[in-house]
Amino acid sequence: MAERIWFLIAAAGAARRFGGTVPKPYLKIAGKTLLEHSLRVLLGVHGVAGGVVVLAAGDRRFQRLPGTLRRRVVAAAGGPTRALSVLNGLRALITASEDDWVLVHDAARPCLSRREVDTLVAECRRDPVGGLLAVPVADTVKQSDKDGRSARTLPRENLWLAQTPQMFRHGRLTRALTQALEEGFDATDEAAAIEGLGLKPRLVEGSPLNIKVTRPADLLLAQAAMRSLRVRK
Repeated sequence: MAERIWFLIAAAGAARRFGGTVPKPYLKIAGKTLLEHSLRVLLGVHGVAGGVVVLAAGDRRFQRLPGTLRRRVVAAAGGPTRALSVLNGLRALITASEDDWVLVHDAARPCLSRREVDTLVAECRRDPVGGLLAVPVADTVKQSDKDGRSARTLPRENLWLAQTPQMFRHGRLTRALTQALEEGFDATDEAAAIEGLGLKPRLVEGSPLNIKVTRPADLLLAQAAMRSLRVRK
């Protein structure tokens, strides 16, 4: 059977740095929630088989989203860490095979473009490991000491900022996350877990507009990025 593509959206974070009463995936820009924006893009990927959204405990807002966005999507419960949440989501894709691909995306990145996903899929589908969207570091990078003072300047050559989606095979990613959890390794993204297997994921250049909404100011940046994407279309 041909390898299929699935998606997994991580939407179970506690959003402690953002604050407020509305869970971050359900904040709105351009009239739609952050989660809706991600769902619309990923459901539109050519040949995508379906997906899973990993939700926080007690989340009832997902069921209020338009039915067209939930038709090929299952919900899974998140865990106390990102790694465990993604692992729970992978296990919820019960019809996915070991060799199927999974695009893991953050609900907090609503400005993902279809073009970026298509590029990632094209670059990674024939790659032996898989890969992730990322952008090269453009700024000067400083390393601080324990007192918050600049201790040294790091060379920025070969430094990238990781984004999502990240695309890996279902079976390999499941094994990588399971191993990371067993070893007590805090895999802050899926590529870190894959690296723990001794593998090197492919870096696929993405867009600076693929902003992650972490703090309130990021929501304004995401709104501006969304307007820019619409102009480009």
